[in-house]
Amino acid sequence: MPSLPLTVYGIPNCDTVKRARAWLSARGAPATFHDFKKLGVPEPELDAWLATAGWQRLLNRKGTTWRKLEPGAQAAVVDSAIARALMLAQPSLIKRPVVAWPDGSLTVGFDEAEFSQRL
Repeated sequence: MPSLPLTVYGIPNCDTVKRARAWLSARGAPATFHDFKKLGVPEPELDAWLATAGWQRLLNRKGTTWRKLEPGAQAAVVDSAIARALMLAQPSLIKRPVVAWPDGSLTVGFDEAEFSQRL
């Protein structure tokens, strides 16, 4: 059974995505990059991420996009369905990078130690 490709999902100008991609590249790990800005958020993958990681982990509450939301819009995010709709409308609200590993597992964000264990 062939392994799945390593795919990095995110936004190219995100510093964390840049660090993760550079780290993988420096270790010779070939990775496909999926640009949310150009290609959009793939809905089936988003659904799988929400099921695996949970909407609370996937929602980026520290970024500029979140801070620009009205307090009422922020307070309205109380479940997976609402978070999903918001992430599809504004992909920058997804914590980055989301990495789909060849073994089928998923990570959210960049942690060198965790990445090292997976390679």
